[in-house]
Amino acid sequence: MRTYILRRVIVNIPVIWLVATLVFFATSVLPGDFVAQRIAAQDPTSGDPAARQAQIDAVRKDLGLDKPVVQRYFIYLGNLLRGDFGISYQTRESALEGMKEGLPYSIQLALMSLIIGIVTSVPIGIISAIRQDSLIDYVLRVFAILVLAMPNFWLATMAVLYVVRWGLWEVPISSAPLLWEDPGASIRLFIIPAVVGGLASGAGVMRLLRSQMLEVLRQDYIRTAWAKGMRERVIIIRHALKNALVPVVTVLGLTLAGLLSGNVVFENIFAIPGVGRRILAAIVARDVPVVQAFVLVIATFVVFVNLAIDLLYGVLDPRIRYS
Repeated sequence: MRTYILRRVIVNIPVIWLVATLVFFATSVLPGDFVAQRIAAQDPTSGDPAARQAQIDAVRKDLGLDKPVVQRYFIYLGNLLRGDFGISYQTRESALEGMKEGLPYSIQLALMSLIIGIVTSVPIGIISAIRQDSLIDYVLRVFAILVLAMPNFWLATMAVLYVVRWGLWEVPISSAPLLWEDPGASIRLFIIPAVVGGLASGAGVMRLLRSQMLEVLRQDYIRTAWAKGMRERVIIIRHALKNALVPVVTVLGLTLAGLLSGNVVFENIFAIPGVGRRILAAIVARDVPVVQAFVLVIATFVVFVNLAIDLLYGVLDPRIRYS
């Protein structure tokens, strides 16, 4: 196991380097000039082109943008090796400062969405499989297809619209408290995006779990368990579900990685200052170091989530061995 983990970590290093390289050059060739745009926005009435150009050159030199792209790339890699992700163009603070501030909000929203997704998808998937082609199976499958077919942003917008219009739920849009700061207000703010996001991700998991359960329930060892007179609950939970969860865990892990990476749609609709909202603001403001830092950290997180998923396979299925 240790050898396998070490080998996977070593293999992931070139992947992270490739992501860092692609992100750097992709952000370096963006059209327009960040410095010129910022200076023009700060002093739009300045009429002296020479003075403005001198100011632009001074700022570019201060930010290190006057150097060739290749030289800036090697400086960037050297800084990464020292754990330096750069300095924000706007705040002149660490590029990861915004992620540190937004991460608690994204984690809370991601965990709430994941819990709701699991709580809804696993029972629905099991019931739909063991009651195949019954009325409840058709109803649950139609529900899953409808949720999958509806865009997340539309569901979230409709939820906010009707909840606010009918006064069903008080959403504290003006503030964004965390669960340990103000549990009541935090739940009121996070519950709607968590439910919408959880149902959206859970619908796909439900359909996958249903198909896997149907495949497992047709196996010989399940028929043998039925023939021995074992209780249905024991057969479904202990024997069928555990084997059906192996591919489902992959989807859940990638779903969690995507949620923690920042849910841009929900965080912007509900004014949640999480990672997704902050990275969108950095893109709009062309704050390149922040965008590079956020994308690299998110990519690294996804890479190691995949490693954790692979290790979890061995827990769910003892037949899987690592070498």
